[in-house]
Amino acid sequence: MTGKTHQAALRRLGIGLAAFALAATACTSGGAETQSTEEPVVDAAPAELTITPADGGVDIAPNSPVRVIAESGTITDVRVEQASATEQEHNRGLFDMTGTLNAEGTEWVSDWNLDPGADVVVTALAENEAGETTESVHEFSTLDATPGRRLELASNFPTSGDTVGVGMPIVINFDLPVTNKAQVENAMEVIADQEISGAWNWVSDKMAVFRTEEYWEPYQSVTVDLHLAGVEASEGVYGVSDHRIDFEIGRELIATMHVPDHEMVITIDGEQDRVIPVSNGQGTRHFDTTSSGVHVLMERYRHLTMDSATVGIPADEPGSYTVDVQYAVRTSNSGEFVHEASYNPSIGSANTSHGCTNVGLSDAQWFYENTLMGDVLDTTGTSREFQWNNGWGYWQMTWDEWLGNSATGEPQNTDGSGTPGSVHGEGL
Repeated sequence: MTGKTHQAALRRLGIGLAAFALAATACTSGGAETQSTEEPVVDAAPAELTITPADGGVDIAPNSPVRVIAESGTITDVRVEQASATEQEHNRGLFDMTGTLNAEGTEWVSDWNLDPGADVVVTALAENEAGETTESVHEFSTLDATPGRRLELASNFPTSGDTVGVGMPIVINFDLPVTNKAQVENAMEVIADQEISGAWNWVSDKMAVFRTEEYWEPYQSVTVDLHLAGVEASEGVYGVSDHRIDFEIGRELIATMHVPDHEMVITIDGEQDRVIPVSNGQGTRHFDTTSSGVHVLMERYRHLTMDSATVGIPADEPGSYTVDVQYAVRTSNSGEFVHEASYNPSIGSANTSHGCTNVGLSDAQWFYENTLMGDVLDTTGTSREFQWNNGWGYWQMTWDEWLGNSATGEPQNTDGSGTPGSVHGEGL
């Protein structure tokens, strides 16, 4: 069970937080009742509980926090139960509702938002100094997300089950623009076996990217919990589904190229594995210059027709080309690949390509079969700087630059201690 901090998690020991079907509860809505299993040891006033949202409320904003406050006692249990007709459709119930209890045990606040269009039951228990228990139950319903204004996950990289390299970013694409970026960032929690700091940035209003401060440690598991249900992405636009992404970080493969040397050095787990002869961009114009910087390997093709028209040079212009290649691995969105180029006699001796990294057939096949999405290619020695938003060039930013561009401005630690801030609406 995760919370906002380890300290908060410890404070929640003994408090059950679970999501059950509404039919499973035997509690009734309304006021509070006091019970005792033994004689009071002191003369104490009964604990009083206040729960918000109010009992009987309808069309409650899904990004409202559930708040429980105890007077003359301490909170011992909070349960938030949600149910809706579209529960299966929207993958609700993926995560239990957790909350954070203050140090005094007198205030509990939900960590995440409520499901849109749900019937909600909140059951809270508190004890006074005499050990007497007070129970209070509130029932209310949340506003549904209207068609055309429901934030959905459009795609993500990596996907569950992938094994990726140590430079891999986490890329989340939404179907609608996000303006409340800090709240959405705080709804996306990254948990890894090896603790490290990271942060989210926005490449566009529909694309959020998580990058770590340094490369991932190899050989570990990573989980991304997207608590999107109920988050208000923009005015009146609510997330409707929670998602979980599980992937693995594989061995550490770093490829380096100093372009004037006509070779690529492959290092695996700190040991040099091989040196591959290459031919890079001829550098007669910007387009033909291989970019210098930290590239992250992206998609790959067994066969690919490389057409200059796809990068802005139509067939009737000087320098245009169309060529079929094998074993192509993308390193940028501007048309750079590592690929087989058996037609190039200058591999290992001169730079004559249109900007791609040309290699021989056997080396291209090895590179295609033995590298992973997320492996690193660090290139130096050219006049063209790799842009941070050209493909997955996110390592081109320093950590301070990356963190400064986060909507929260705060790092997220992958130790399971939660996200930096609140997912709830301002003033709620």
